Amino acid sequence: MKTDTTTPKRSVTIKDVARRAKVSLKTVSRVVNHEPSVLDATRKRVERAIAELDYRPDQSARSLRSAKSYTIGMVYDNPNAYYVIAMQNGVLSVCRETGFDLNIHPCDSNSSALAEELRLLVQRSRLAGLVLAPPMSERMELIRFLAAHKIKFVRILSAAEDPRDGYPCVFVDDRDAAYAVTEHLIQLGHQRIGFLWGGKAHRSSPERFKGYEDALEHYGIAIDRTLIVEGDYSFDDGFRGARKLLALKNPPTAIFGSNDEIAAGVLAAAKAANLNVPYDLSIAGFEDSPFSRQCWPALTTAAQATSDIARRATERLIAEFKHGWHAEKSNANVGFSPTLVVRGSTGPVRVAKG
Repeated sequence: MKTDTTTPKRSVTIKDVARRAKVSLKTVSRVVNHEPSVLDATRKRVERAIAELDYRPDQSARSLRSAKSYTIGMVYDNPNAYYVIAMQNGVLSVCRETGFDLNIHPCDSNSSALAEELRLLVQRSRLAGLVLAPPMSERMELIRFLAAHKIKFVRILSAAEDPRDGYPCVFVDDRDAAYAVTEHLIQLGHQRIGFLWGGKAHRSSPERFKGYEDALEHYGIAIDRTLIVEGDYSFDDGFRGARKLLALKNPPTAIFGSNDEIAAGVLAAAKAANLNVPYDLSIAGFEDSPFSRQCWPALTTAAQATSDIARRATERLIAEFKHGWHAEKSNANVGFSPTLVVRGSTGPVRVAKG
């Protein structure tokens, strides 16, 4: 009986790539690390050798050799799973293109030990930096702490304009988008428009409320506080808030939920009350999550490019890591503006028969 004397296949190393491409180890390392200081012809030769040998760099060994980390962290605390998934997809797309790994870290944004938790995360996991999602990104005491400990980060936050506070960010103009949603409802003839808040820990909540408030004011419609209900960014709070508004002696003819999960909860409450949407009640949401398209009727909303926003924040972080904050004009803070998407959940106000 013959015994199998086949030896395990040896892993391809950076030395093999260097020999195949006829370049130095340092040149291969520069190509793998996407450094700009390599001639185009040389880069293509190294990339061809990498492809032919199916070379896969070991990220942890790579980090140890270079004294640099090639892993970034995404930090979040958000009850909206669709938002988190879209964020993750945006960050991952850049990591795959640039050879970075991703460490996803959920946390409690209300924890008094959060700053130290993130410092230890960066230290123990040897992270190159952090992409901070709301609401952590909007906590200035946390931002100052990270900066003081020389931890690189980029924030994703809600703001009508660049905060120009000296810290890198990608900002989203929720206020203007919420104005557009409310204006759409007003132009359909609605005067009594309910508003359901998201979590107050998120700056997007007051920004979206301000857009709603500004639109009513600009159209000469008095703010009715009985039409405003506080809550969180969740389906359950949308359902509860809608039930409260629909129980009013003079209920709203339209309800604007601060995100699509809230609006989906409103839609469920309307159906439970045997209301026809949009004939009896118009409903609008925010973010253009899968909820908005899976509902029936589909939700009017403000389309927020969450994956693109996360992608830009990650590009911004990696650019700072490689080249420094002031190295390139492309490192400037970037703003996004969600856009109104009109679907079947909103329609003209129902005119009462005399």
